[in-house]
Amino acid sequence: MTADQPRLRMRLRFGAFLLFVGCVFQAVADADRPPVAAIASAHPLATQAGMEILANGGNAFDAAVAVSAALAVVEPYSSGLGGGGFWLLHRARDGFEVMVDGREKAPLAAGRDLYLDVDGEVVPGLSVDGALAAGIPGEPAALDHIARHYGRLPLAHSLQPAIRLAREGFVVDAHYLKLAQFRQAALQNDPEAADIFLKDDAVPNAGYRIVQSDLADTLAAIARFGNAGFYRGPIARKLVDGVRADGGIWTLEDLAQYRVVEREPVQGEFQGLRITSAAPPSSGGVALAAMLNMLANFELHELDAATRTHVVIESMRRAYRDRSVFLGDPDFVAVPVERLISPGHAGRLAQSIQLDRATPSATLSGRDISTGGRDTTHFSILDGAGNRVAATLSINYPFGACVVPPGTGVLLNDEMDDFSAKPGVPNVYGLVGAEANAIEPGKRPLSSMSPTFVESEEGVAILGTPGGSRIITMVLLGILDQAAGNKPDSWVSLPRFHHQYLPDVVQHEADAFDADMVKSLIARGHTLKRLNAEYGNMQAIYWDRKTGQVYAASDPRGVGDARIGLFKRQ
Repeated sequence: MTADQPRLRMRLRFGAFLLFVGCVFQAVADADRPPVAAIASAHPLATQAGMEILANGGNAFDAAVAVSAALAVVEPYSSGLGGGGFWLLHRARDGFEVMVDGREKAPLAAGRDLYLDVDGEVVPGLSVDGALAAGIPGEPAALDHIARHYGRLPLAHSLQPAIRLAREGFVVDAHYLKLAQFRQAALQNDPEAADIFLKDDAVPNAGYRIVQSDLADTLAAIARFGNAGFYRGPIARKLVDGVRADGGIWTLEDLAQYRVVEREPVQGEFQGLRITSAAPPSSGGVALAAMLNMLANFELHELDAATRTHVVIESMRRAYRDRSVFLGDPDFVAVPVERLISPGHAGRLAQSIQLDRATPSATLSGRDISTGGRDTTHFSILDGAGNRVAATLSINYPFGACVVPPGTGVLLNDEMDDFSAKPGVPNVYGLVGAEANAIEPGKRPLSSMSPTFVESEEGVAILGTPGGSRIITMVLLGILDQAAGNKPDSWVSLPRFHHQYLPDVVQHEADAFDADMVKSLIARGHTLKRLNAEYGNMQAIYWDRKTGQVYAASDPRGVGDARIGLFKRQ
């Protein structure tokens, strides 16, 4: 199913009535329609942009365009027009669900040895910094596609908040300053990027306002001409010239050939919950379904806390092993999705889990594997008709490739690092891959982004998070917390732990395990790695169909904003 297939547009009409800012709203229960709309995103200005569009008659899909574009302006370290993502959509009137795949693609001149030296070894940093690290962006095409096929408002209308933010500027916060410091050296290597995101080649002070006039002009071109305003014409030429001047390999043909793809989401069940999540080239939905299927073989509520945590870790280990071997772009490789998410496959994996002992990753069979996402963004939207969107967007490492082609304002991604530069060699997040994720011209790299819906007779959850390789396990922990009866404020704030098969360590936040838990896990053979910093930035919404309550929560680790709005139908 491709972007060229027509989609019916939504015809529900809403006008602004009243707007509440908060995290919980209760009204008379209506199983078919939530009493309010809600948006949770990683930045207050992006949430505000989405609410503005809802107030002006847009639906959740129009708001998703507005939030995506606004994040491209105010979160340059996380996402942008030079990146891509996955937009998971649910249309209320007929229950139709789809994943809009706006993932980046490898340039046509790319090959499997792109980042190897003459001896066949990976050149450090080549797939992370500089224009050669950039895939062909998908976000502009995705925004145009969503507006045309699912939105009620013209694309030009939904992009106005972002255009305004780019022209008027935004004030940097502590999170921006931290990530700009982290990537300062790479930003300094590109005069255009340094001029926009630094001040006199240094990290700016708190309160500094970043104005992006060129980005505003690029957004205006997309608003006027749709995706042709980005992938063809003057902007396209500037992008290609800037990339090639920095050693990249883009061509005008690369841009002109880019298309989004509509994919059927991955679905699974767990304890009466229906989970809908991202399909390949995301590994999120497959890994989530596999882990939940494995956990369904255990009576988790009957296990003590340490044993339950041990079983969750072991399910993570096995799902990430499958990820490393089998997952890739389904347009290029045969991905055995049905087998990987089947209860039978999970049952066999679960049988190998010993309750008193960790399984060394080296003992799990692999293929082309040796033993030898720092920043992204997510938002969740629910409108008053029950339409919903979960979207996870990225330019990969903070500030992507740290390159801005002159005259465009577009910060390039470094998503090429998500390919397997060489089978068995870990990427910047420590993930290993096999032939299924090798570089090929026009191929989409494997991703961990996991925008997710969780639905039951009781209610509907919309959630997701950034976090590189840890995204999938964060969403897993959120789903398990929901299954335990907790609400979004708990999902987004609970302490986190993670295992990804290789390296064979359990990464965890400082307060994830108490002393007794640590002792018990080590006794079972786990190697623990306490992280120095918190991770993730989950944005979540829950509509309780029984009570009529709508909850929205933004991760306290970030600077995000969750809002609830009441809009009058026309």
